[in-house]
Amino acid sequence: MTKQYDLLVIGSGPAGESAALNAIKHDQRVAIIEQQSWVGGACTHQGTIPSKALRHTVRQVMRFNRNPIFRDLGDPRTVTFPRLLSAADDVIKKQVALRSKFYQRNRIEVIAGVARFHDAHTLMVTREGRERRVTAEKVVIATGSRPYRPDNIDFNHPRVYDSDTILGMQHTPRKILIYGAGVIGCEYASIFSGLGIKVELINTRDRLLEFLDDEISDALSYHLRHLGVMIRHREEYAAVNASDRGVSLVLESGKTLRGDALLWCNGRTGNTDRLALDSIGLQADHRGQLAVDEHYETSVEGVFAAGDVIGWPSLASAAYDQGRSAAASARGKEQCRFVDDVPTGIYTLPEISSVGATERELTEARIPYEVGRALFKDTARAQISGETVGMLKLLFHTKTLEILGIHCFGAEAAEIVHIGQAIMKQKGEGNSLRYFITTTFNYPTMAEAYRTAALNGINRLACEN
Repeated sequence: MTKQYDLLVIGSGPAGESAALNAIKHDQRVAIIEQQSWVGGACTHQGTIPSKALRHTVRQVMRFNRNPIFRDLGDPRTVTFPRLLSAADDVIKKQVALRSKFYQRNRIEVIAGVARFHDAHTLMVTREGRERRVTAEKVVIATGSRPYRPDNIDFNHPRVYDSDTILGMQHTPRKILIYGAGVIGCEYASIFSGLGIKVELINTRDRLLEFLDDEISDALSYHLRHLGVMIRHREEYAAVNASDRGVSLVLESGKTLRGDALLWCNGRTGNTDRLALDSIGLQADHRGQLAVDEHYETSVEGVFAAGDVIGWPSLASAAYDQGRSAAASARGKEQCRFVDDVPTGIYTLPEISSVGATERELTEARIPYEVGRALFKDTARAQISGETVGMLKLLFHTKTLEILGIHCFGAEAAEIVHIGQAIMKQKGEGNSLRYFITTTFNYPTMAEAYRTAALNGINRLACEN
């Protein structure tokens, strides 16, 4: 039996969820197809939620061990990796329950199974050998991504992991090799080093997270090394050899690194290989990702895509907005938001967040700018909480005082950045450094770092004049 919908959404991660909810709120008949046993997608089960839950627990352990009051109670606490995973499981269960309620309350049908295209309006959904046909006027592909796996590495070996399978590791290694120093690699380097595990972080590029402001990237490098992480830049792997005794990573430079486990964090692949895209004349690129226009429509009319499956920025925050816009475009809305301006949120220890231009970008564009800084160690709230590492950095135009970039490194950076982002979004004279000087901030707070940074920048201009 074939059932007709206005919109079919493949995948229940952030992009798929927001697309389905947007469509149902506009009285469309909607169903969402999910191949996993529970809703939430990779974001909930393998990516954002579990890794951030792990990080939070490690951060709590580190704060406990740093606090002299708790140290007086006994020896520093050590936590095994499997014990950490149990904390993450609790959060995952809560997220699944919450998201399941969204579908139940809004009467969105969730179809379990693997979807593939029969034609542009028909999907075949397979589960446990049974096949079901569903049709719709429009389709949104929100299948997400998975870790990229080179063919010459044995990921079935119990000592070789990627960012999905690491969540099933049932031992605590003494030393772990992490290949790939992107966002995921740096976050896991923080997590493992915070547990007291030796970490070697192999970076294929010249510096960590090159898209960041140089000063922030340098700060991250310093603090990872402070945690004991050994960072190796400009290295490429030649071979991975795993045995019962450990893992050796042979580099093209001739070095051989050895550890108890290897975590592969070098790239991701869009989940498009099981969609039978050829049947509708749609082609993914070499990384399994789909190209879309400013309305999130693919080259096939009526087929849209959003989230990690379309590539940059591959963030859950962006995926929610992309899915909403894709659903709006699918029902014929002419104007929808194309997500091209999002803050970074990197949950290392300490965390990083930024929005807008970097110093390098402004210099290359020959835009006259100045810098205002506030060091967290000088703020009362940071001294009270013990989170004194980090800073807030404001880049602003020397003539108009327009905020051009905000870069934050330290505790709660991903929260703090949104205050400045709100000012940057104001039109005309509303975007001005003077807002932070003429506004009274609660004391003591981390937010008052904006006032300190703004005054620091204004004073620098005054000294130049």
